[in-house]
Amino acid sequence: MNGSAYCHMCGQQTQPQAVMCVSCGASLTRASTSGASSNRIAAGVCGIIFNCLGIHKFILGYTNAGLIMLLGSILTCGIAALPFSIIGIVEGIIYLTKSDEEFVATYVRNRKEWF
Repeated sequence: MNGSAYCHMCGQQTQPQAVMCVSCGASLTRASTSGASSNRIAAGVCGIIFNCLGIHKFILGYTNAGLIMLLGSILTCGIAALPFSIIGIVEGIIYLTKSDEEFVATYVRNRKEWF
């Protein structure tokens, strides 16, 4: 598709002039395209601050990965919290250092859950 755009919710390719995603029904107006950027910042900050709890995963819609981090940290009495903390901090830094376009391509369109 020449000059194609992508839905910020499901990552499907859309027509550049489309106002609604035909796959998920999300609004594609100019105001909603900034959602991926705000998710990037929120996920990055939460990854650094609340690292082992996996909140940054929930923000990006990765429920399974978020549950793995949250329950793994709690159910192991904190034993798994150290590696999950490192993962959260590293992912938070990665999210904040990517451009909006890279972030959308990697984490929205391709749905890359880890690193």
